[in-house]
Amino acid sequence: MNWKDYIHSDPAILQGKPVIKGTRISVELILGRLADGWTDVMLFESYPTLPPEATQAVYAFLLDTIKDDVFYSLPTNQAA
Repeated sequence: MNWKDYIHSDPAILQGKPVIKGTRISVELILGRLADGWTDVMLFESYPTLPPEATQAVYAFLLDTIKDDVFYSLPTNQAA
């Protein structure tokens, strides 16, 4: 999937946050809902303007965003 067919950034829309084309629905909002336990069905029922490929495009966008970066785990606080 080419996420660029579905996601873009425009300084005039949500201060340039990546959004689903043709909407003001941000990648951040979609990820937040999914992180809160929403299903795709819940997303599409609540945001009927989302194209069916929206969640797959968000995942592809994230993969391209992080695949060349290195992430480190933060140490957890452990009782001494």
